[in-house]
This record gives sequence, structure tokens and C-alpha cells, in this order.
Amino acid sequence: MPLLFQIAHVRRLTVIFALLALIASVVGFSFAGAALMGDVSGMTDPEMLGLLWSTSVGTALAYRLVGLALLIFGCMLGRPGLWLSVIGGGLALWSFAIVGHIPDKDMSWLSALLLLHLIAIAMWIGILTPLKRLADVSAAAEAADLGDRFGRMATVFVPLLVLAGLVMSYVLVGSAAALVGTGYGQALIVKVSVVAVLLALAALNKLRFVPKLMNGDAQAAKQLSRSISLEWIAVILILFTTTVLTSALTLPS
Repeated sequence: MPLLFQIAHVRRLTVIFALLALIASVVGFSFAGAALMGDVSGMTDPEMLGLLWSTSVGTALAYRLVGLALLIFGCMLGRPGLWLSVIGGGLALWSFAIVGHIPDKDMSWLSALLLLHLIAIAMWIGILTPLKRLADVSAAAEAADLGDRFGRMATVFVPLLVLAGLVMSYVLVGSAAALVGTGYGQALIVKVSVVAVLLALAALNKLRFVPKLMNGDAQAAKQLSRSISLEWIAVILILFTTTVLTSALTLPS
């Protein structure tokens, strides 16, 4: 598969997901207005939405909208817009670090740690679709090369991702009793368990399937594709659990 075709495909996917994120951000902001008002009319009430806009939720939405717009525009520019997309992506990720339980702790270092955590997650999720596509179209050499390069990067950022997650969890939960005895802690246990499955799948890819691909094993591409499909399921479960943790559950007192 030509490299330029791969890049164009990734850019198209990026634009599509960024557009979906823009829509989801606006809809989420409207739902927050409804929750604040206690009535569905709050989704479109100008006074309520104006009040919400003046809070950290509105600030986060502003960062997200600007960041995603820059990300899309950078992708449309092609290679010259690469750094514009990087800046836009960074702003969009930062928007998640200024709302929720972490900012409520009023620890700047903790927010910075969350941002690093989000960057590592974004890198991981971003590689899955291109790698699966290469495996599905039997581009074994390209898939092996991409998987190998990602595996080398992962040896650096995955430990940082895990360490950041553990530190933030410790700060938020505070004790083993709160971890097992509260809804927040139990949901966190579920999330960590799914993350462990995801790490196991990633290790399987790096240590078994990618080396087999590099050695010309014809079945390794299908095995890698199935493994990535399972990784996507784990990612979706992790994102769902994170949503519950940040929006539906309160921190242990």
C-alpha cells in the first residue's frame, strides 16, 4: 500500500473523528445545561447556557472547539499543517485537564500529569486503525514496520501512562478502603482490570504477532487484526468507564 495513500487515509479518519468530537462537545455542553437546570429545556435556554459558558465547563468547551478546528484545518493543509494539527490536538486534550475531579484537587502538577496521560492514550488509540488496516489488506511488511516502530515507542510511553494512572488514582481515592468500599473505587477497579487486558493484548502484539509478521508468517496478519479488534473493544470499555467515573460518580469523601 503506497505511503501517500496511507497518510491520506489517516488524515481522512482524523477529520471525521474530529468532526464527530465537535458535535459531541456541543451536544455534551447542551446536556450539561439541562442537568444544571434540571429540565430538558436547559439544553437550549440562552440564560442557562450563558451561565454555564462562564464556568470551567465553558472554558473547556472553548479550548476543545478551537483545538479541534485547528486539528481539522491542519489536516486539510496536508504536510504544511502538521504542527497546526499537533497544536490543535494538544488544546483539545488540555480541555479535558481543566474540568472534572483532577482540576478540583487544585494541583497543577496533577493536571499536567493528566495531560501526559491523555497524550499517551491518544497515541495508543491513534495507531490502532492504521495498523489494523495494513493487516487487513495483507500489507504485511508495512504492518510489521509500523507495529515494530509503535512497539519501540510503547516501551517509553506505556510505563508513563500506567504510572500516571496509578498516581492519579491514589490521589483521587486516597485509601484501599475507599477503593473497595465505594462506587467510585469499584468502577476504578473495573477500569484498571480492562486496562490490564489491553496491556496484555498490546504485549501479545509486540512480542508475538509483529515478530511473526517480520519473519513472513502468512497467518500473523489475521492474528494481529483480531487482536487489534479486541483492543478496540477494551478501549471502548475504558472510555465508557472513564465517562462514568468523571460524570456520574463522586469522589470518596
